[in-house]
Amino acid sequence: MIDLGPDTARPLTVLQLVPTLESGGVERGAIEIVKALSAAGHRALVVSAGGRMEPQLRRAGGEFIRMDIGSKNPLTIWQNARALQHIIEEQGVDIVHARSRAPAWAGWRAAKATGTRFVTTYHGVYNEGDLPFKRWYNSVMARGNPVIAVSGHVAQVVQQRHGIDASRIVTIPRGADIHSFAEEAVTSERTVSLAQAWGVIDDARPIVMLPGRLTRWKGAEDLIAAAALLKQRDAGFDMQIVLVGDDAGSGYRGTLEHAVRNADLAGAVRMVGHCADMEAAYKLAAVVVSASREPEAFGRVAVEAQAMGRPVIATAHGGSLETVEDGVTGWLYPPGDVEALADAVQAALSLDDSARAHMGLAARARIRSRFTVEMMQQATLAVYEGG
Repeated sequence: MIDLGPDTARPLTVLQLVPTLESGGVERGAIEIVKALSAAGHRALVVSAGGRMEPQLRRAGGEFIRMDIGSKNPLTIWQNARALQHIIEEQGVDIVHARSRAPAWAGWRAAKATGTRFVTTYHGVYNEGDLPFKRWYNSVMARGNPVIAVSGHVAQVVQQRHGIDASRIVTIPRGADIHSFAEEAVTSERTVSLAQAWGVIDDARPIVMLPGRLTRWKGAEDLIAAAALLKQRDAGFDMQIVLVGDDAGSGYRGTLEHAVRNADLAGAVRMVGHCADMEAAYKLAAVVVSASREPEAFGRVAVEAQAMGRPVIATAHGGSLETVEDGVTGWLYPPGDVEALADAVQAALSLDDSARAHMGLAARARIRSRFTVEMMQQATLAVYEGG
C-alpha cells in the first residue's frame, strides 16, 4: 500500500495493460498479479481486447475493461491513450503497468499526461534486425519506473540495448504455481479425461511433449526431425510426440503435418491443440521438451514441467540457462542441433525408475526454492508498494 505517513496507508489501484486474454505467459502473469493485488486489499484493473481467459481474470478479483489496446495503428494508439487518460482519472489509478509494446505506448502517454507512475514488464527479447525504428518502438518497454525483467537474460538485454541504468531494472522471474503444478495435486480422473480426449488412453508408448504455440521458433520441426533420427537408430522405436498448442490461425500446423508425413511418423505424432489443464498434461508426459530456436525470455514450460517432477530438455540459451540444471534436472542442448536433441530424448526415455525419481525430486526442489508464483507475486507487490 502507498505510505501516507507513520500510521496511515491506502490501497492501490493498479491498471495492467495486456493485448489479449487468450493464452500465454503475459496473460497468465497479469492474472497472477490480479490475484495477488486482490488478496492484499488492492484494486486490480485490466485493459485488454479480451479472450478465453476473461473468466479467470474475474475469478481472481480483477475488473475487466475491454479495449483494442494491442493495435499498432498510430491513430488507434493515440485514441487509446486518450481513453486510458480518462480511465486513470475516473478510477483513481495509482500505477499503470504495461506488459506489451503497443499498449505501453498508449499507457506511457496517458501516464505522462496524468502524472501517474508507469511500470513495464519486459516479457520478451523483441527482434530488432537492423532497423532503427524497431529499437525505438521497443524502447517504450524500457521507460518504466522500474522496468521489470522476467529473467537475468532479459535484464542484460534491456541494459545493453537501451542503455538504462541497472538501478532502474528489477529482475523478477516468472514462476510456477507449486500448489497446482504438483503431481500429487492432479487426480487420476483429470489425467484419464485428458488422455481420452487426446486419444492416448490405450497407447502405452511414453509421451515426449512439446507445449507451446505452433510457431516455427518453438522448434517443433526439430523435435520431429529428432524423432525421425531415433526411428532410424532403433527398429524398436517406442515413443509418441504430443504437440500441445494451436497455431492461432497462422497455418503453421500444415507445415508440421507435412514434416510428419515426410518423416514417416504419422502414427507417432499428435497435435492436440490448446489445453486448459496443463497440470494433467505434464503428468501424462515422460519428458517435456522446450526446443525454442530463439532464446526464451524466461521459459515457463520448463519451470512448470520441473515443478511437476518431469525431466526437461531445453535449448541452451536464454532463460533456460537459469531454470534448467543440465544433467541434474534435465538436459540442455545447442539450439537447432537435431542430433543432440535426439540424444537427449533417448537419454530421458532410458532412465530407470530410480534415476527418474531422483531427477524429478531435484527438479521440484529447484523450482520450489527459486521460481514460484508466490515469489513473483510478492516481489511485484513490493515494486508497487515501494513507490
